[in-house]
Amino acid sequence: MADEITLESAGGTAVITMRAPGRRNALTVGMAHAMVAACDEVDADPSIGAVVIAAEGAYFCAGGDRETLAVVGRDPADPAAYAGLTAIYEAFARVGRLEPPTIAAIRGGCVGAGTNLALATDLRVVADDAKLLSGFLPIGLHPGGGHSLLISRAVGRETANAMQLFGAVVTGARAVELGLAWAAVPSAEVDTTALELAATPAADPELARRTARSMRTIAGPPAISWPAALDLERASQRWSMRRRALGAG
Repeated sequence: MADEITLESAGGTAVITMRAPGRRNALTVGMAHAMVAACDEVDADPSIGAVVIAAEGAYFCAGGDRETLAVVGRDPADPAAYAGLTAIYEAFARVGRLEPPTIAAIRGGCVGAGTNLALATDLRVVADDAKLLSGFLPIGLHPGGGHSLLISRAVGRETANAMQLFGAVVTGARAVELGLAWAAVPSAEVDTTALELAATPAADPELARRTARSMRTIAGPPAISWPAALDLERASQRWSMRRRALGAG
């Protein structure tokens, strides 16, 4: 499945692309392992200061592969089935742990585990006609993979409940209004816009990684207090000032 996840890097920005348009980029176990491997490769390269998660075709990600989910449903306690579902969870969890700042470039549909993947990133750029949805309850499944937390930390209670409990579908344009995404643009401009945003952290990977780590620790969940945030940022800010004074930044 390595060919279903590709990693390209240029100018400090890495692009991890899902390339399984025939099944709407639904995550299989093999694809999930390949995603984790790509993330490991990114973190091992200190020249990378930003990551874009993209997708080939008309769909960002339709969630977990249906056959994989069916296997789990037949015997949830089976060790192989349990490991397979855990691998899919790890795909988007690993994206959430990437050291550089991350952007999801979303066109078409984004459902279930695909929504988890999108919300695991630091920022989202969506096509204005994209459709983001929870998608679990309408097909008789309880949300999984930390779905409730991922939605709730991105938006308020009303939006989180509308999507999870009532099956609301959110368009790309509406996603920006609700705080689910930063920018909604025509579909053809999604990747370009994401790369333009990535250019700032990509220009200084070391600083970008430190800042991303501080931001995630402070903002949570759970968020920490302002006094704690002052102390946490102090060392890294002084490091950046010293680096700048020495002409290294």
